[in-house]
Amino acid sequence: MSDVDRVKCACSDCVCVIAPEKAVEQNGRLYCGDACARGHGSGSGCGHAGCDCKG
Repeated sequence: MSDVDRVKCACSDCVCVIAPEKAVEQNGRLYCGDACARGHGSGSGCGHAGCDCKG
């Protein structure tokens, strides 16, 4: 069981806060979804409400 309930997505532009067990892990960092984890290579944001990140 984790001591942390929610963490900020590791994407610097992202404002998402996520539960660690639902995060996408990439290189030891936690992201809110595949777009953030992959560095927004396609230019798309994470798609979560209120977040305009593009990496």
